[in-house]
Amino acid sequence: MLLSKACIYGVRASLYMALVYHKDSYISIRDMSQKLDISFHFLTKILQQITQAGLMHSYKGPNGGINLSKNPREITIIEIIDAIDGLDVFTECVIGLPGCGKNKPCPLHEKWAIARQELQDMFENTTLHEMAFNSKKLNLRLSNEFSIKELID
Repeated sequence: MLLSKACIYGVRASLYMALVYHKDSYISIRDMSQKLDISFHFLTKILQQITQAGLMHSYKGPNGGINLSKNPREITIIEIIDAIDGLDVFTECVIGLPGCGKNKPCPLHEKWAIARQELQDMFENTTLHEMAFNSKKLNLRLSNEFSIKELID
């Protein structure tokens, strides 16, 4: 898998946050974990990483939760990936050979170099807002149980 499970969940949680985004309101992590069918404790750890990267902020207390630290139009998917997995996936050999490069390529080097650049470009040029807009427009799903419409109602 290209991205770790934590990173995939982080992107899904961030997309959820973009779908329900209101500048001054916080979303319960427990509610989010139930709607996205992600373990509360695992999701909490993932969101801590995103928060430490400055993409979200949390508020403790009875009405506490988590919120995006900036508008979803200003957050790209690559920022979330960087916060959780780092950007090594865009520089490392796809089959894990050390020193893979133009001078000592692996059997997939040329094809992987093209594919990973395309992926990196896509992640750099896709915002949470764009994903949320498309998800609403097409009524896509963020979990096995619920469509976007059901998640945000």
